[in-house]
Parts: sequence; C-alpha cells; structure tokens
Amino acid sequence: MRLDRVVPFGRTLDEYIQIFNLSEADLNRRILGVGDGPASFNAEATQLGKSVCSIDPIYDFSAAQIQQRFDAVVDDILDQVAATPQDWVWSYHRSPADLRRNRETALARFLADYDLGKQAGRYRSGALPKLEFAKDAFDLALCSHFLFLYSAQVDYEFHRASIYEMLRVSPEIRIFPLLTLMLKRSPHLDPLLRDLTHQGYWVSVQRVPYELQRGGNEMLVVRR
Repeated sequence: MRLDRVVPFGRTLDEYIQIFNLSEADLNRRILGVGDGPASFNAEATQLGKSVCSIDPIYDFSAAQIQQRFDAVVDDILDQVAATPQDWVWSYHRSPADLRRNRETALARFLADYDLGKQAGRYRSGALPKLEFAKDAFDLALCSHFLFLYSAQVDYEFHRASIYEMLRVSPEIRIFPLLTLMLKRSPHLDPLLRDLTHQGYWVSVQRVPYELQRGGNEMLVVRR
C-alpha cells in the first residue's frame, strides 16, 4: 500500500450510527469495521465500553504519517467539493467548512487513541478480500466508503470475494454507500444481489438518515 494514494478521511461514531442505522443493541455486538481508516468510531465506541475492531492497511503507518497525508490532501479535496455544490447534500454537514471541521475532529480523536488501540489489538493492518479472523469472530461487520464507492477501481470479483469473506467472519454485514465516486449506483450491486439471493442469503437495500453524496443514502444489509 502507498500512503500517497490514500485520502485519509474518517468518520465519527455519530456518523456511523446514521450511516449504518445502528441501534443500541447493534452497538453492544462484537463489531468489525472494515476499511475504517482514521475514523473515530472505534475510539468513541471503546470509551463507551463497546467491542470494536478496525482493520485497514493504513494502520501500517504511524500517527504522524497519517496526519501528514491528511494535511497534504484536505485542501484539494474540499476545494473539489466546494466547486461541485450540486453533488452534495448539506444536512448533516452544514457546509464544506463544516465538513472539514468534522473530518479534523474525527482524525484528532482517532490519532489520540491510535497507539493505545494498536497495542490493544483494536486497530489491525489488513485488507479485503482476505481477513485474518476466524469464522464468526464478530457479530456485525461494517464497511464504510470502500466497496461500491470505488467500483471503477475495484472489479466485480473483488467485491464478490470481499462480501463473502465478510460473511465468513460475521453473520451480518452492512455496506455504505451504494453509489460510486461519480454518484452513480454501483454496476456491481444488482449482480451481487442476485448472487447472494441465489446462495440463500437474506439481502436488503435500506434507506438511512445520512446523506452527503447526493442520492447516497442507502446501505446494503446481508445476513446469513
């Protein structure tokens, strides 16, 4: 993995609750965050006594390196957002400036917890489509802003293998969003829905209360 290809934007516990429609009962399950990056979800949930493990290849890098990469890309990313106002919904985040503040807050909380969390095994370097966990190691696996979003960069077979691997380590998975970076519904979604249904899995596309990408307010839920 090359850090210079990463946009290290993370999300907060409150964002995860809205992105994945997480109930209090959900939060009390053993949760795996796949591709969490510098989200503060793990740090905040851990403070509340919850059980969360995050995996991401970015955890090969130091806190200082992750901070440096954030600082290197944040201005350009937010300039792109500000230049395309028709592509975004300013409800949860009130403006590009508010989005930046929220991303900075998430990063700061993550970095404050990072070294301790690595020592405790809560942040582990790893990546789809192969997870180094035993079958049913978790009760709920969440994948935020990776699968489907990067459909142009990651092919159907990768998506399929990744979803089945997540279902190996957890009986329920949730993936958000279902749009690509170009704000189009992922071309991989419908074939995967057919495949999963044919294999006997319970599948559902569900609306969630969070929307930043215009039209990006749905998640995929799959259960064994």
